[in-house]
Amino acid sequence: MSQILRQHAEHQFAEELEELKKADTRERPENWALSPWAVAEYLMGCTLANGFQVSAKYIGNRRLMEIAIATLATDRALLLFGVPGTAKSWVSEHLAAAVSGDSTLLIQGTAGTSEEQLRYGWNYAELLAKGPSKAALVASPLMRAMEGGKTARVEELTRIPADVQDTLITILSEKSLPVPELGIETQAVRGFNVIATANNRDKGINELSSALKRRFNTVILPVPASEEEEVSIVGKRVAELGRALQLPGEPPALKEVRRVVQIFRELRNGQTEDGKTKLKTSSATLSTAEAISVINSGMALAGHFGDGELRAADIAASLVGAIVKDPVQDEVVWREYQETVMKERSDWKDLYRACRERN
Repeated sequence: MSQILRQHAEHQFAEELEELKKADTRERPENWALSPWAVAEYLMGCTLANGFQVSAKYIGNRRLMEIAIATLATDRALLLFGVPGTAKSWVSEHLAAAVSGDSTLLIQGTAGTSEEQLRYGWNYAELLAKGPSKAALVASPLMRAMEGGKTARVEELTRIPADVQDTLITILSEKSLPVPELGIETQAVRGFNVIATANNRDKGINELSSALKRRFNTVILPVPASEEEEVSIVGKRVAELGRALQLPGEPPALKEVRRVVQIFRELRNGQTEDGKTKLKTSSATLSTAEAISVINSGMALAGHFGDGELRAADIAASLVGAIVKDPVQDEVVWREYQETVMKERSDWKDLYRACRERN
């Protein structure tokens, strides 16, 4: 049997969740798999009394996670907001896995998301044969979450057209979903809540109405505060993805991870880390997620077409694609960075030459 490429969080970290459940003696809200305290320990990582190590899923401000978890224990929905690549989807999945034991009740927001995908649809063969009935009703993930007292996830809420977004207002306010065709309604069971994610940086987003915003408690996930924090996140995720994808070769040296992170941070912030040199900023997002992707691509090149050791040439191949999104504006930014920053760093000569060759 082929191995699954990416397991859901509740399966990948099933042992950790089970150990936390055994050690969890605190009060749990109805239909929660763990107490709010245990959910926070699962996200932030800890060592249990029996010595079992729970890995950190989120590296950052613990208080933000506590606010997010506390929100889910109330009747307010949670909106994780931030620029692309700040682990909104990652946190959303792990929150749902720890709270409900099920992260699969997911609606992926796109420009084509319809009202039926949020509410319910119909089995048209059954509908034509017998007319409207419960047997013909196709429940959405949101409706199933209401019926089971679980957590539903709505990814990229601002991608969904504004009139479709507002379908959520009745659900979040009244905790019920009417089915007028059958003259019935689905009422939410205790434990039901919604986690939505949104960003305001991409093109094609739709602002949330003020009525919908009021139904959410918004938690803004920031970019990593320090270089060390970002290096730690990238290193951890690269190692996990390398194992999951079975990439050949050795895990990347900390030096290579640090260089990629530093390049991204400097081009993102418009200045070098020491603050001495001002830089033009790239139009690309240059998020932590992009840095992880660059390192993983380099590892694949090194493993399949090299000797397994990640080198500057492997990184340079992916750096250009990540940074130069606009072939005119970003090309100027990238060349200037190479000549004013990379060239002047004595221990970056290999990366400078590799990037020049890619140009």
